[in-house]
Parts: sequence; C-alpha cells; structure tokens
Amino acid sequence: MIRALIETAVEAGARRGPACRLVGLSARTVERWRAAPEGEDARHGPHHRPANALTPVERRTILTTVTSAVYRDLSPHQIVPLLADTGRYLASESTLYRMLRAEALLQHRGRANAPERRGPRTHTATGPNQLWSWDITYLKTPVRGVFDYLYLLLDVWSRKIVGWAVHPAESAEEAAALFRATCLAQHADPRGIVLHADNGGPMKGATMVATLERLGVLASYSRPSVSNDNAYSESLFRTLKYCPAYPTHPFADRLAARAWVEGFVHWYNTQHLHSAIRFVTPEDRHAGRDTALLLARRAVYRRARARTPERWSGPVRNWAPMNAVQLNPDRGAVAAPARVA
Repeated sequence: MIRALIETAVEAGARRGPACRLVGLSARTVERWRAAPEGEDARHGPHHRPANALTPVERRTILTTVTSAVYRDLSPHQIVPLLADTGRYLASESTLYRMLRAEALLQHRGRANAPERRGPRTHTATGPNQLWSWDITYLKTPVRGVFDYLYLLLDVWSRKIVGWAVHPAESAEEAAALFRATCLAQHADPRGIVLHADNGGPMKGATMVATLERLGVLASYSRPSVSNDNAYSESLFRTLKYCPAYPTHPFADRLAARAWVEGFVHWYNTQHLHSAIRFVTPEDRHAGRDTALLLARRAVYRRARARTPERWSGPVRNWAPMNAVQLNPDRGAVAAPARVA
C-alpha cells in the first residue's frame, strides 16, 4: 500500500525523496522494498521505553512553560538560560527542540538567511574598551530616497553598544565627534582602543582619520569592496532591523528615529541575552557581572545532574565566561592581541 502511494506520487511528478519522507520512510528503505517486492516489512521500533525518558507530567510541564507568554517568542537557546537564572532546569536545549519539532511548534521566525562571516584581519580583546567596531546604516524617512543615518559604536568583547547617534547625512565630522563623546562617556583611554570599520567615506574621511591619529587610536579597516569583514557591526545591524519591534513604516521624523533607537539600545544592552557571550546581557558582561551569573547557572545544572544522573551522559553544560574575543580570525594565523593602555 505504501509503495503504491509513493509510486503514484512519483508518476504524478513528485520527487521520490520528499514523497518517502512524507510517509516516514527513507528513500533507501523504499529502494530495498522495490528490489525484493516479496519481502516483508523488517522495520521495528525500540523494544522498551528508555529508563531516562521524560514522564508525561514532565513533558506537559515543559510544553506549558515554553508556550507560556513569557517564553513563547524565544528559542530554546534563550529559554534554557532564563530558566537557569530562576533556578529551574527542565531539560536540555536539544530535548526542547525535539519536543517543539514533534509538536509542530518549531518555526523559523527570521526574515533573512544567516549572514556570511569571514575576514582577513584579526584582533583580539580580553576585556571591555579594547576593541570597538563601528558602522553606519540608513533609516527610512517619509520622503522616498531621503534617509537618516544611524551611527553605532560596539564594544566587541562585551557586545555592548557604547555609542550611537542619528544624523541626516554620513559625515566624518559627526563620526569623529561621536567617537570623542563615547570615549568620555565610557571613561575609556582612546590610546588603548582598536577601532575597526569598513572602507566607507566617513570611516576614512580626513576629519575622522586626523581625529584617530591625534588620539592615538589604532585604526583597523576591512578589505576594499568586502562588506562582511566588519562582521560584528553587520550582525548588530541585522539584529536591529530584523527584531520584531523594528517599524514596518518609515520613521515620522528624526526625533521619532532617535527615540526608537534609544529604546532599542536599552533593550539590547540590558535585556538581550547574547548567544556569543554565554547568553548574558552585554551590560552585565561589560560591567563584569557575567561571572557570578554563569557560576549560578552552573550550580543549577550540577544540582539537576545530581537529582537525575541517569539523564546525563557527560559533564554539565559549559557556563564558563568567554575570555578572549576575536575580530575576523584568520585560519591558521596567530591573533595579535588588541592594545591595552
């Protein structure tokens, strides 16, 4: 019966592989059946239920939790750390993904494919205010073809947005003023900072270059005509423009744009759990609070493992703080550490 249905679908124009998967079979299994049509179905499932399988009550608790108003818009990658912060451990991320997939609750919510990341130059940061990345992106206005421009300065080590501004044009003068103001606000010595940017006009404008040289900043630039060498800033702009709160219509005016960016920066720095820094907020990492948070999570996991050791085949999840962070690491090359004042 199953073979007949698959063959009917193939004759109607369907591909054999997807047709087999639709009925829960692999294409190789169907090929074996075709080679020995008189053979019986030799498939068999497990003979017993695994001893460490989740109980029905545990499965209901997990599904109720992940579909609640607090967690329903988050991925398991974010749910697990948040639960650990409240002292709860329900299951591993892989288990949550399997359950959501089985319940048809696992949906891709992004609006674009993952960005390609590659770069030729390498800098390493071991603490805040050593390596900054910056770039400019446009913001739509009510007038077609006219844009405001968002300048963002990112601390690569902590992923914190340390400075931002919205202006009506791309300008080396405005960029230089923003960099000086950010150094003052962060109490950062510019002589200890590597500042990475792409090859845009404002980045290499005479005013910006003169400012960096006067302050003793080590300037770093992407390769010409390569947009993804400035990966951290590009990733930040993607997060900004594809977050659910990003307006679907142009900003009414520059004040509205600045107000929205201010709210985004506050959320990104103080609430967003960043996957690259062990799912802590950039503000917590920048201020050094991430160590205590990650130690508390590790304690939660160790207690969970002690309660049900049969469910753990290895050590607990690695909640150790991220130490060094690299910008555009070269394969096989030794990274040069960022200068520290």
